[in-house]
Amino acid sequence: TIDLNLLCVAHPAATYFVRAAGDSMVDHGIRDGDLLVVDRSRKARHGSVVVAAVDGEFTVKILQLTPNIALLPANANYQPILFQAEQSLEIFGVVTFVIHKQCQH
Repeated sequence: TIDLNLLCVAHPAATYFVRAAGDSMVDHGIRDGDLLVVDRSRKARHGSVVVAAVDGEFTVKILQLTPNIALLPANANYQPILFQAEQSLEIFGVVTFVIHKQCQH
């Protein structure tokens, strides 16, 4: 048997699950309704998929640290979120696993 907690949760006290909403990350394999495993203890690095709050609004995007800080979608229909000095960005964790249902019945 496979225990998904043992497989997907390296830091139980720092891990939470969140349901994805929307299609801004579909080209990175994250679909609407997927279950995301998020680890707050992992350091967000350039290229990490993160759960972030931008001016109080939550989003899941790819973190870009250079040349400028930005949150990048994985869908050409969406624009990157570029940061200005007056905006606040808070990272709530790094997405470590994506779980999605294969069939819809």
